[in-house]
Amino acid sequence: MSAVLTEDLIYEILSAVEEIPPGKVASYGQIARLVGRDRNARLVGRVLSMSEYYGAYPCHRVVNHAGRLAPRFHEQKRLLQEEKVEFKDAEHVDMKKCQWNC
Repeated sequence: MSAVLTEDLIYEILSAVEEIPPGKVASYGQIARLVGRDRNARLVGRVLSMSEYYGAYPCHRVVNHAGRLAPRFHEQKRLLQEEKVEFKDAEHVDMKKCQWNC
């Protein structure tokens, strides 16, 4: 399946992100699988990087597969801490405790 970026795909990805409950996180790959794009985790990241143009979505709840925070999303850690997300260290969410089981 091609990774063509359309408005429908953007909203499908953002809708999946919107389902992540407070206090939980999902990986980019997990969101890609939810929207039927198993091998397009980077596409999810690209969509999330421009999500501000589409409305308010809880993009701070998406991290990489190891729980690492997005490198240029400076508010992400604070937002996750406000939701009581647990961290393994300064830059990694504890995925065993906080990963969303969708």
